[in-house]
Amino acid sequence: MGKSDKKRILLKIGSNVLTKETNHISRGKIEDIACQIADLKGNYEFVIVTSGAIAVAKQFVQLESNGKEINVKQALASIGQPHLMRIYQESFRELGLLTSQCLLSYSDFKKEESRTNIKNTINVLVKNSYIPIINENDTVATDEIKFGDNDKLSALTASLLNVDLLIIATNTNGIYTKESMDSESAKTIKETSDINSLKNQIKSSISLHGTGGMTTKVEAAEIAQKAEIETWIVNGLADNFIVDAINKTSEFTKIITK
Repeated sequence: MGKSDKKRILLKIGSNVLTKETNHISRGKIEDIACQIADLKGNYEFVIVTSGAIAVAKQFVQLESNGKEINVKQALASIGQPHLMRIYQESFRELGLLTSQCLLSYSDFKKEESRTNIKNTINVLVKNSYIPIINENDTVATDEIKFGDNDKLSALTASLLNVDLLIIATNTNGIYTKESMDSESAKTIKETSDINSLKNQIKSSISLHGTGGMTTKVEAAEIAQKAEIETWIVNGLADNFIVDAINKTSEFTKIITK
């Protein structure tokens, strides 16, 4: 199924961006994302992979639990997901943008039939001007909760859809050099194709709400690179972060294909 002439961007938004590093989902941040997509829709089409269902639920409930921590997180995801989608839908609709929900599991990527179904469904949605908003189906799957804030999911989805660009929005200006982190004067690695050198640069830091940190973002970039897709790791806390990255007016890390 052919794509349009527009460039397709897969935008992955982490929990730390959606909450603006607080304990609440930021409606303002979702509105900022919607405004940018509205500004860019003449030349770009978007598919979004979002985290944040658990963070939303924590605003509403404290769950009693006799089970494992993972079951509590799955239950929270189940409570939070409809609220998260409602915030997206309301914020996007105000700007005339249509949204749809897609819940995926890692097992879906292993079966050829489901891979084809995902691809065809998303292509139909995008062709009809709907923005697919993807999250992991946390109620049945534990991978996102264990394996890093949807970074891997975004890369697998980007590869499956053969997008033009993967943008991972996080809470830093990309990946910083280890040397600059050691001296506490963060310096962004602006462009590289060398995944191994990035792995060596990363200090093991886990984000506040997320389960990832930079390691899973570099692993995501590696999956994308194998599919010949460029990855940008940008600071989603800044207003207008997508537009600024495209216009090259902000500092971020660009992981190019070889």
